[in-house]
Amino acid sequence: MKLFKQIGRITAALCMAVGVSQASAQEVTIRAVSAWPEGNFFSLNFENFVKRVNAEGKGVIQINYLGGGAKVMPPFEVGNAVKNGVVDMVNVTGNFYTSLLPESDALSVSTVPVQEWRKNGAYDYINKLWGEKMNAHYLGRAIDNMPYHLFLKKQITKPDLTGMRLRGIPIYRDFFQSMGGNVLTIAPGETYTALERGVIDGYGWPVSGIFDLSLQEHTKYRVEPGFYNTEVGVLVNLNTWKRLNDKQRAVLTNAAIWMENLNLDNPKKWEEEKKRQTAAGIQPIVFPAAEAAAYAKRATDTIWESINKRSPEHGAKLRQLLTTK
Repeated sequence: MKLFKQIGRITAALCMAVGVSQASAQEVTIRAVSAWPEGNFFSLNFENFVKRVNAEGKGVIQINYLGGGAKVMPPFEVGNAVKNGVVDMVNVTGNFYTSLLPESDALSVSTVPVQEWRKNGAYDYINKLWGEKMNAHYLGRAIDNMPYHLFLKKQITKPDLTGMRLRGIPIYRDFFQSMGGNVLTIAPGETYTALERGVIDGYGWPVSGIFDLSLQEHTKYRVEPGFYNTEVGVLVNLNTWKRLNDKQRAVLTNAAIWMENLNLDNPKKWEEEKKRQTAAGIQPIVFPAAEAAAYAKRATDTIWESINKRSPEHGAKLRQLLTTK
């Protein structure tokens, strides 16, 4: 009898607590992580987004940012974490969850500005796919207008990587392999050690970010031109997104649009970044015009062939929505 009375008191207390929560506190807090450490270049726009949400969303929605990088969870597990609801929101590149969603590579070869995605139907199509395959809502793009480059420890005179071991991720694995390279999957935080120990001869990396991990200490060359368009996106677990009300979603969406516009001046920033690399002793490798054009075409052809092979149902439509003719 005492046990039943105790259960009754606990149940009543919980009901009262829920009633108070609904009546006086509509603010919701969601948990977020980044695939990169706090303060890392690839986390910065997301961290500014979090600050904006927490400032604009007081009394409505708040983000509890748990940090990022390997100390929080392995980067390649971040996609799984948001899919399964381990966290509510993540800052991650689609290149880290291609095993779950092969179509995600298409975002990193987009040439249509992200500001157009909400107008041309790209966001609607993306969210249909991400919802079905990732149980996630693609809220916004944190990094845009940013090419990848091939960085090397030794010089090459033509697009030939025969015998070279390179750190890579799935999106440019086929591209590097088509030039004879041997591609190894290595977590970002382990790249420095791999270079230092001679495990790799070079690596693919966005034009910015190498100084965050001190990679310039073992880098001598940057191959021109750059290729693809680095994507980092903010994903929300779909169940979490559906639980939010219209006002809460609006706060997140408006902050995401603001975040996307932070990338508009990126091309100018990369010129300064290249000057910084030159000062650190990194020299550009510039192929003759015909070879440079063939190099760029090879990059585009190999990735779309791969996307279409893995996703014949959606590859062509994504290319139509995300690339200029």
